[in-house]
Amino acid sequence: MLSNKRIQELELVMEFEKVEECFKEVSSWIENVGRKRLKETINLEDSLEMLLQAQKQFREFDLVASEYCKRGQEALKKTDRWEDFSSVDVHSYRVKLQTYKDQLEEFCTELDENRHRICETVRLYEFFDKVRQGICCTEECVKS
Repeated sequence: MLSNKRIQELELVMEFEKVEECFKEVSSWIENVGRKRLKETINLEDSLEMLLQAQKQFREFDLVASEYCKRGQEALKKTDRWEDFSSVDVHSYRVKLQTYKDQLEEFCTELDENRHRICETVRLYEFFDKVRQGICCTEECVKS
């Protein structure tokens, strides 16, 4: 039984090395591209037109970012079996795995929050634009 468990652990280590390439690619993209683009969306424009343009650009980024999140999550699913192993040899790989998992979860959460914030900001600006137009129409009617 001990021998079988050791063989399974070695298989997991070999599997992890294959999956780690995906993690490294996703992690690199998050750090070098994703986080920078998310920071760009912190300060939104003051006009509805500029905000709609920023939303369009964010949507394009969101498609790519969501694909990276999906790839990272699929890679994490391949390592679900790691939870059952607790030997010292596997521990260092589990630590790396947890680091990738934390980074991916944090980025995906920030992406979701920014998506929601931009959408809500656009809705708010559209509402205020309609109110402003209504006030202008009302003022014109009163003047006539």
